[in-house]
Amino acid sequence: MTAELSWLQAIILGISQGLTEFLPISSTAHTLIVSKLLGWPDPGAAFTAVTQVGTELAVVIYFRSDIARIISSWSRSLLNKDLRSDINAKMGWYVIIGTLPIAIAGILFRDAIETTARNLWLVAGALIVMGIALGLADRFARHTKDQTDLGWGSSIYFGIGQALALIPGVSRSGATITAGLLQGFKRDVVARYSFLLAIPAVFASAALEAGNISSDEFVNWPATLVATVIAFGVGYLVIAGLMKYLQTRTFLPFVIYRISLGVVLLGLLATGVLSAT
Repeated sequence: MTAELSWLQAIILGISQGLTEFLPISSTAHTLIVSKLLGWPDPGAAFTAVTQVGTELAVVIYFRSDIARIISSWSRSLLNKDLRSDINAKMGWYVIIGTLPIAIAGILFRDAIETTARNLWLVAGALIVMGIALGLADRFARHTKDQTDLGWGSSIYFGIGQALALIPGVSRSGATITAGLLQGFKRDVVARYSFLLAIPAVFASAALEAGNISSDEFVNWPATLVATVIAFGVGYLVIAGLMKYLQTRTFLPFVIYRISLGVVLLGLLATGVLSAT
């Protein structure tokens, strides 16, 4: 019988989740890789979904003023036509529309996401391919559009990017940021919208997966909650640092890291140091 997730394991996985959720390097990939390297069982999709609540709470608190304006304007615009042109009311719709692709894909491919997709060969390939895509998008994008240039079409495009992140190794922020850069948006604009777009998807995923924690042999609620709290604290610091960084810097360091990690992972799998599942 598999030993339960320990406090130390929960702390390490919580730190990993907090450090990597908002950076375009895939938090799920790091959870899988860290677990494999340390000889632990895969904590599973349910553990990942619940600990992501911690990082999303960090988003809610960091962007609390923005979120309050969006909710207020959007809800009032349902009855007041004059408010429908307000950017905050529009943003409410853009988040809703952008969430539809991942909602549909999550329902259709839920079994594969929880099982076969958590294969490290796939993770390695996703790290490299999406790293190259992010690098090319960042290098050749115009970086001229701001929040006011968002629309229905661009929201769907962002949403398709987020849906791709159901594949471990793709990265939710990495895929949505790449989608935004390809449309010509500024780096800090795509990061902000990416974080806001993730909120409903993460909370919905956690609600669907939370029941699986109790039936898992390895993960358990006390340790999972510890990991979630740690992910929240670390994640908040990462958001603040990343938003400041993107005002003047590029995504090149993350591109290099993704590709390097993917290549190293391929080597470890090819030599039998790590098993794919």
